Amino acid sequence: MALFPLGFLLLLLVAPALRLLGEGFGSGGLGSDGSLPWLALWQEDYLRWRVLWSFLQAAITCLLALLLGLPVAWVLARREFAGRALVLRLLMLPFVVPTLVAALGVLALLGPRGWLGAPLAAAGFSLEETPWLLLYGNLFFNLCLVVRAGVDALEQVSAPRVAAARTLGATPWRAFWRVEWPAIAPWLASALCLVFLYCFSGFGLALILGGQRYATVEVEIYTLVAHELALGPAGVLAVWMLGLTGAVALGYAWLEKRLAAPGRVVPIGRTRPRGAAQWLAVWAAVAVLLLVCAAPLIAILAQAVRALWQGQGAAVLGEPETLAALWNTLRFTAMALALATGLGLSHALAVRALDRAGARRGSVAGQGAWALLWRAAAYLPFVVSPVTVAFGLLLLYPGWTASLALLIGAYALLAYPFVAKSLMAALDNLPANYEQAAASLGARPWRVLWRVTLPLVGRALRRGMAFAAATALGEFAVTLFLSRPEWTTLTTLIYQRLGRPGAANLDAALVLACLLMALALLAFTLIEGPARESDAGSGQRSDRRL
Repeated sequence: MALFPLGFLLLLLVAPALRLLGEGFGSGGLGSDGSLPWLALWQEDYLRWRVLWSFLQAAITCLLALLLGLPVAWVLARREFAGRALVLRLLMLPFVVPTLVAALGVLALLGPRGWLGAPLAAAGFSLEETPWLLLYGNLFFNLCLVVRAGVDALEQVSAPRVAAARTLGATPWRAFWRVEWPAIAPWLASALCLVFLYCFSGFGLALILGGQRYATVEVEIYTLVAHELALGPAGVLAVWMLGLTGAVALGYAWLEKRLAAPGRVVPIGRTRPRGAAQWLAVWAAVAVLLLVCAAPLIAILAQAVRALWQGQGAAVLGEPETLAALWNTLRFTAMALALATGLGLSHALAVRALDRAGARRGSVAGQGAWALLWRAAAYLPFVVSPVTVAFGLLLLYPGWTASLALLIGAYALLAYPFVAKSLMAALDNLPANYEQAAASLGARPWRVLWRVTLPLVGRALRRGMAFAAATALGEFAVTLFLSRPEWTTLTTLIYQRLGRPGAANLDAALVLACLLMALALLAFTLIEGPARESDAGSGQRSDRRL
């Protein structure tokens, strides 16, 4: 069972990464004076700025997300108010919305013709060619990740320890700093590692919002490959990206290991706000989420409605290229989702089998080294950016570049970790005696899987499939590298419209982005199923590839 995902990872991730290493360390590097090619980029001001800015914008986003997200998380974890469950549920929205839709939402809000951007530009405060659009877009995607991690962490704080500190005379701030903060710091650090990875290796937001000056390394790699055919320099940059993101990913894996088995604690109970100050804190937390996470979506919806009402954007919905792009998007997503589901299920079941084998041999914590290694392998597609994946596939399989199989395989590679992660968490919490009882009654392994295991983890499977479907629907970088002109999807069609001059093309792009957002939300809702009250406080953390 493990051979299927293992072979898939080797062919579509490991081998292309090794090919990139060969390209970067080969003779096609940047140095023309005999210097080592992988060191030459630090000698060019332009490329050095690209790398440093990629680091800087990711670090600034982490800092802003922590400063805004921690107070919001504290309010959601400690206060009980009407609509709290809905707020926690809506925190999933940025994970579902495609990257290109989020970029257009930022433009609809703060761009030259946006709700706030147009008045600011008229007042002489234009945000074009500034870093603020990209930083705001990064916050849109990542603030909810820090908030969710903070809520989960604060629910693991021991109420007796906090009560003891207050009894001994500690002020609320001192109790937080000396008791709560050490408990929640690893959770927040884990979330911030993900935020850094997503911002550092992000492509869609940087391409649309960064402009010429504030584009990131991922955009530079795409430019070198697609427009200049400079594969050597692009390979060097891709190698540096692999090394840098891999270092951050190791830190994330170490933190996740610390959080894998949290001790049982008596959590601090939530209380209803009392007094004006506490209600002000609640409303301030909701306002932050509305301004950062909801405002771009509201803006893009309003701008699309305006374009449809005025008749300038309605025509695009019936154009042949739109219908063809819609069909391509739906069929590519369906094929990728089917493949990703099979891969994720095989991966999770292989981890469970290795865990049981380790338990029978008496390994520490019931897990052998192979189980830990295979569990970590599910995170590999999160570590390597979509641009790097597509570039590696382009180098390794040049004859297959325009093949549908390679395109769908790349889609599934980026989507299946969501299925695997969700199922691994569910299987870890599944008592083994259920399956043992079925086996003792004569059920064969496949029948146990079909009649016992899958029904018990069905909700986790649907959740993972929902995130996988949203990822495939909004995939952009891979499509730019590996797609044929006749395989245009909604994401690439939106990008093409943005590249054409005129207000009509911008309106058409907004309408198409609204259509793509509706498809992503519909797919997520239909696959995951109706919301449950327990979901809001389940403590599950969801990761979304940018």
